[in-house]
Order: sequence, then C-alpha cells, then structure tokens
Amino acid sequence: MDWTLELVTLPVTDVDRAKDFYTSIGFNADHDHTVTEDLRFVQLTPPGSNCSIAIGKNITDAVPGSYKGLTVCVSDIEEGRKTLLDAGVDASEVDVQPWGHFVYFTDPDGNGWQMQYLPYRYGAPPPNLPN
Repeated sequence: MDWTLELVTLPVTDVDRAKDFYTSIGFNADHDHTVTEDLRFVQLTPPGSNCSIAIGKNITDAVPGSYKGLTVCVSDIEEGRKTLLDAGVDASEVDVQPWGHFVYFTDPDGNGWQMQYLPYRYGAPPPNLPN
C-alpha cells in the first residue's frame, strides 16, 4: 500500500491575496469553491507536483504565517529564484550546501518556504557526507 502526501493546508488571512501570490509564482489554481458564506476552499498545485496546497476561509485553525520549512523542489535553482524575483517575491540568495542548494522565501502571511535543488538528481555525483 502506498502512502502519498498530496495536500497541505496553509493558514492565510486573505484568500484572494494568497491565491494571487501563489499563481504569480507558477502554481496552478485547480479549484476555488465557495461552499457557504463561511467556507471557501482553494487548491493550488506547483508545476509538475503531485502535492497541492489548500488555502481558504475556515479550513484550518492554524495561525496565518505559522508554517515554516515548506519545501518545493526544482530542477534549476537559478531559474526558480528568477521566477520568484520576477514575481516580486523577496527571495534569498542561493544557499549552497553539500546536500543541496536552497532559496528561502515567504508568502504574504509569512508562511516560510524553501526552494530546493538536489544536484545529484540531475547528474552530479551524490554528496559524500560524514555519518
């Protein structure tokens, strides 16, 4: 039996602002459904991903901006960073570590993301890390 992670619910204060942010960096708006005046569900998926995020009204009790360490993986860290910068996102410089390269950014509510590039997935030898 497979276990797959396919949806992560993010707390946001303004659903439309968050939806605009995520679509501006390339996420596809899969669903936007207002169930009732007090319940709205928006699902967004990064390009090529099997895992989506959900934002909305009254879909989580978590505090907006409280999520940290969300990771989106890319095949080209420089192109990924450029996409963020072109969308007006305050993205960090590329942080090169022996196990991967990272760019850090937050959504408008402060939910923290890292963009990850793993060179060994794209032809580089695996890192030789100490145990």
